[in-house]
Amino acid sequence: MPAIEHSPLGREVAYPQRFDAGLLYPIPRAQGRAALGIAGAALPFVGNDRWHAYELSWLDARGKPQVATATFEVPADSPNLIESKSFKLYLNSCNAARFPGADALRMQVEADLSAAAGAPVSMAFGLPAMCAGEGDSIDALEIDIDRYGPPDASQLAADAADDVAETLASALLKSNCPVTGQPDWADLAIAYSGPRIDRAGLLRYLVSFRDHAEFHEQCVERIFIDLMARCRPRSLSVQARYTRRGGLDINPWRATPGEPAPAANRSERQ
Repeated sequence: MPAIEHSPLGREVAYPQRFDAGLLYPIPRAQGRAALGIAGAALPFVGNDRWHAYELSWLDARGKPQVATATFEVPADSPNLIESKSFKLYLNSCNAARFPGADALRMQVEADLSAAAGAPVSMAFGLPAMCAGEGDSIDALEIDIDRYGPPDASQLAADAADDVAETLASALLKSNCPVTGQPDWADLAIAYSGPRIDRAGLLRYLVSFRDHAEFHEQCVERIFIDLMARCRPRSLSVQARYTRRGGLDINPWRATPGEPAPAANRSERQ
C-alpha cells in the first residue's frame, strides 16, 4: 500500500485514461479498531460493507460503451477497507477498457477488489429495491442538544428492568470524511433485544458524531461497540445507509454473531 501522501486521497487527481487496479487504496481496518479496543482477528461482531455503484461503464469487445449498476459486498472481517474515492477512480478507469462480456468485467473487478480488501469480495449487477424505512424513528424527540463531537458514549443508557425487542431509526447521523472533510450523511437502523435503550440519550449520542471525522465503516463499528458496552443488549444489529457521493454509496452492517443479515435494500435518500 502506498504511503498516504502518495495516494489519491484528499487531492485533485486526473481522470483515469486506462484501466488501473492500482488506483484502489486499501486502509487497514486495524487502525480504526485499535481505538475501539478491538485487537487481533477475533471480532466482537459479524457484518459486511455493501456498496452500490450507479455509474458503471466499460467498452465491449467491439468498442461500444456499456452501462450498468452494481452491488458489491466486502466482508467485515477483511483486513482492509477500500477507501471510497479510490473505489470511484478505479470504477471510472473501466470506462476506457474493453471486456469481452459483462462476466469478464465482473470477474476482473471481483479479483481486484478482493486483492485490495484481502478477502473475497462479491459483485452482482443491479441494485436492491428501495425501502420506505424501518423501525421507530427517534428524530422527532423534543430535546436540547449541544454536543457535536467527539462521539459521547456517556449519553447512552438503558433500563435493565424493561426488557424489549425493537428497532430504532434515525436519519440524523452525520460525520465527516477524515481525508476530505466532506460531510457523510446516513440513515441508521438499530435492531436489538435486551434492556430498553433510552431514546433521548441515543439521539444525543448519534448527533455527537456531527463534527467527528472517521470513515463510514469505523463510525458504525464505534456505534456498535458503544451500544454493547453502555446498554448491554443480548443481540444487536447496526446498519447505516449512507447517501450517495461520486456515484457510490456504502451500507456498513455490524451485528452480534448469529444475527441474520438485514434485507439488502436502499433508503429513499440513496
